[in-house]
Amino acid sequence: MQCLKVLTMSGWNPPPGNRKMHGDLMYLYMVTVEERHISITASTRGFYLNQSTTYTFNPKPANHSFLSHSLVELLSQISPAFKKNFTALQKKRVQRHPFERIATPFQVYSWTAPQVDHAMDCVRAEDAYTSRLGYEEHIPGQTRDWNEELQTTRELPRKNLPERLLRERAIFKVHSDFAAAATRGAMAVIDGNVMAINPGEETRMQMFIWNNIFFSLGFDVRDHYLELGGDAAAHAAPTNDLNGVRAYGAVDVEGLYTLGTVVVDYRGYRVTAQSIIPGILEREQEQSVIYGSIDFGKTVVSHSKYLELLEKTSRPLKVQRHNVLNEKDEAVELCSSVECKGITGNDGRHYILDLLRTFPPDLNFLPVDGEELSPESQRQGFPRPHRHRLACLRQELIEAFVEHRYLLFMKMAALQLMQQKANKDAKANVPAITETAETPTENKAEKTQTPASESTSATEASTDSPSQTENNTSAASQAATEGEDKSSKPTANRPQNGECKSPLEGKELEEMIPGLAQAKELAQTLVAEDGSCIDPKSREVVLNACKAVGSISNTSFDIRFNPDIFSPGVRFPEDAADDIQKQKQLLKDAAAFLVSCQIPSLVKDCLDHSALPMDGATLTEALHQRGINVRYLGNVLEFVDKTPAKAQLEHFYRIGITEMITRCAKHFFKTYLQGVELSALSAAVSHFLNCFLSSFPDAVAHLPPDELVSRRKNRKRRNRVPGGGDNTAWASLTPSEMWKNIASEASSYYHFTIECESVDLVVEKYGLQKSTLLREISLKTGIQILLKEYNFDSRHKPALTEEDILNIFPVVKHVNPKASDAFHFFQSGQAKVQQGFLKEGCELINEALNLFNNVYGAMHVEICACLRLLARLNYIMGDHAEALSNQQKAVLMSERVLGIEHPNTVQEYMHLALYCFANGQLSTALKLLYRARYLMLVVSGEDHPEMALLDSNIGLVLHGVMEYDLSLRFLENALTINTKYHGARSLKVALSHHLVARVYESKAEFRSALQHEKEGYTIYKNQMGEAHEKTKESSEYLKYLTQQAVSLQRTMNEIYKNGSNASITPLKFTAPSMASVLEQLNIINGIIFIPLSQKDLENLKAEVQRRQQLQELGRLEEATEDRALELDDKIPID
Repeated sequence: MQCLKVLTMSGWNPPPGNRKMHGDLMYLYMVTVEERHISITASTRGFYLNQSTTYTFNPKPANHSFLSHSLVELLSQISPAFKKNFTALQKKRVQRHPFERIATPFQVYSWTAPQVDHAMDCVRAEDAYTSRLGYEEHIPGQTRDWNEELQTTRELPRKNLPERLLRERAIFKVHSDFAAAATRGAMAVIDGNVMAINPGEETRMQMFIWNNIFFSLGFDVRDHYLELGGDAAAHAAPTNDLNGVRAYGAVDVEGLYTLGTVVVDYRGYRVTAQSIIPGILEREQEQSVIYGSIDFGKTVVSHSKYLELLEKTSRPLKVQRHNVLNEKDEAVELCSSVECKGITGNDGRHYILDLLRTFPPDLNFLPVDGEELSPESQRQGFPRPHRHRLACLRQELIEAFVEHRYLLFMKMAALQLMQQKANKDAKANVPAITETAETPTENKAEKTQTPASESTSATEASTDSPSQTENNTSAASQAATEGEDKSSKPTANRPQNGECKSPLEGKELEEMIPGLAQAKELAQTLVAEDGSCIDPKSREVVLNACKAVGSISNTSFDIRFNPDIFSPGVRFPEDAADDIQKQKQLLKDAAAFLVSCQIPSLVKDCLDHSALPMDGATLTEALHQRGINVRYLGNVLEFVDKTPAKAQLEHFYRIGITEMITRCAKHFFKTYLQGVELSALSAAVSHFLNCFLSSFPDAVAHLPPDELVSRRKNRKRRNRVPGGGDNTAWASLTPSEMWKNIASEASSYYHFTIECESVDLVVEKYGLQKSTLLREISLKTGIQILLKEYNFDSRHKPALTEEDILNIFPVVKHVNPKASDAFHFFQSGQAKVQQGFLKEGCELINEALNLFNNVYGAMHVEICACLRLLARLNYIMGDHAEALSNQQKAVLMSERVLGIEHPNTVQEYMHLALYCFANGQLSTALKLLYRARYLMLVVSGEDHPEMALLDSNIGLVLHGVMEYDLSLRFLENALTINTKYHGARSLKVALSHHLVARVYESKAEFRSALQHEKEGYTIYKNQMGEAHEKTKESSEYLKYLTQQAVSLQRTMNEIYKNGSNASITPLKFTAPSMASVLEQLNIINGIIFIPLSQKDLENLKAEVQRRQQLQELGRLEEATEDRALELDDKIPID
């Protein structure tokens, strides 16, 4: 819908002096749709046509011109087509949802795009050059001082909620702006549009400053990382550093500053963008560093101010304060790794940088001479050689490990106390603990939370992984009850992070075992106190427990790690030998914990479907949430392979293999692209994808035609490309070489054997699909391809041509600042909902939504989660229209901030379809479900547990609109998938049988219906028993089907016997009612409404009151955070 052909600034700008004095501001040149060329003057009085043409300047008003205050009004007078089209355009624009037009805080790139004609647009062309964004911005007064902005926002006051909201909004805004500017700069650097600050040096060693941001390439310059693994270490260091910045930023200690950091992968290069410390460029590095080491520990300095600031972070980050030796063999005290440098800027702020070793090393991937790992690790073939020596444990793992040790600690203390008490009781038959049991007061009880939650900053630090809640009190009560049973289970079976039982179960057990409550309370006071007022025996209990779990303190539970252990070049004082030995043991235990507890717990979660990865990104997220690094992917897959229930994990295994193959291909792609000249980029990328995915055996690269002509010129320009090699080497790649590379990469990096000579063999062996592989590799490398049907299976021609590669995007990693207050409201809301207070929960979540909007603006992943939960609550409370409205917003937002085919978006579609159906919009519901199914096919293929849910939904809706045959196809497919992934005897399968039986009943095929319902009945009877209402319901339905079948048979016999004279009793064929379909839809989507009698309601109220009292006692403080629901009306929470 075109309104104008051309609108541009006229060549007569700017107005000459004499015209300025007539009020002329600027001149515009336009071509209307009717091909009329006009020149317009914008003056202080308004807009009017002048008499200028392309070659003659005549600023006088045109004869019949009139003055207009608005340009639109003037154009509407001149061009009828403009008037008509512009009105239509505005109408169309208003009809679109605002969420389709609002910008997202961080750019999201799509890996596919339709073919768009590149239309002439003078405004766009001018924008690209007048703002000089592609070039250096040396114009003073225009550049932003990023460092000042990032640090000033951190210094804003944060005493009350309004102040915190203002501060968080400012931090978020500056971060998202900085990420955008850094990304643009990094692209300009790699594209060769930025001058280096050391142009004389080799391209790999060059550094750049653009727009007040410092850029460096991810190569090992000056052999800095020589001992640590060269280029591989230089490539891994920026992401480790970013994780460190993220961790220190989350702890948020006043007075300690980190640099704005963004890591950009673009065209095979890794660029680190950082804000610049004031004054750092004027000084030598040796002068600036007043804390830490610039040569990996050979020379080390310390500073009291830094020690004081870092001490505050040491508890939440679990970093131990320790001494190292400097070059003069003097002990220097540090409270971080030696690489962490402290620099005081010219602005007087204390900065820390190079945080690549914030977290302790991962010994499974760090072979050290003379050190033996624990048997659990050795059994799995560790330690293994790795590309570099910077492999660290993740923060989530440290948190989980410490929580695991805390359970162990409480259990041991309780056990010993019970033994002591038993001994005392045996001597004198009086309970001797009574006087100490009375000491714990409420405030002491509060002190007994796990160490991480003692400082509020630490609770913020753990908001990165909401799934890991600190279930302190429940953990303690449970540890104590386990201690009572003297359970001899190995520690691996004890529940870990977030798997603890509900505090109520512990409470009931406590009441059954007299004396245990006292022992537990005493154990808690021991942890809370410094042990001064307690008798020596009890102190001994704590001391023993502390020793057993490796606590650094002898009087309370406190586990911290020394990040410098096993760092090459770092030496420790003699007197710390014992301590170092303990630390080494702790690191070995943590490495063993990852292998023996976290990996099995992930696989167990996948087996019971509480974790359900659908693609590479969600798989990586599931690994990271449990603290498992992706380098363990080979181990995870081996573990799945050996699991007895491997068939039920087939989807997980397939996603894991896809992820491994595409990551290996990405590693190869990185070096492959570095040797490609810019003019040959699209040819090189299409050739790479053909070798990777096309069945065409001899993929030949198309060299750009001008390559041969201007060969000599190119030779000179080549050094513009950082690290450039032979520019046509990429063209000789063949599919078989490519797959050999992938197999060797999988075995050297992941220690996993992939049997593959070609893409077709892999697809066949592992049941993968090429569209999924294409999506994964494109997302990982930033490739954008043309949206069309590709034939990868053709053996006669390659699947992609260079015209199919539309763009290559940067892949960006950065810190995501959190809205802490909003997040706490959201969690409290979830907790309320889980206790059954729907209204209060709804209010809290609405409040959270307001706060999220306040901090993040209108678009953000967390707002999306908020809207989804609100919609679910609205639906459960019966407000279907409101549910639909909120869910629609959630879908739009998910598409914008996560991507059109992200697994979360697919699930949002399913919820939206359910609410559409409830609102009577049947065809819309069906369209949404078909769309979700299509996306699901692209993302993970047919064979996935989530597909069963989708097909059940589709089948039910089709049943509702009486499309019985089609409905059967979907429901039977769902039945097959459910049987495969949940086991033939599961309740999900029983429900699937029932749904299929209902459709057969509607088709009057009673024999088939009976067969399916019998299957369902058998499962219910075996799982639930005869008396359960589900079994009774099924049995009733069986009777009804049998009657229908008998009466149908009678009628048929009658017809056979008497022919046309037969007196036929009409048969009842019931079309399903919408209400019954909706009820089944609710059940399969996990929403169950339970009708309650008056008595039930009273019981429920009593239960709720009891919980409130418990909460007041501080028992349910943190423990209800992310728990499965325990009330009778099971309300599902996403």
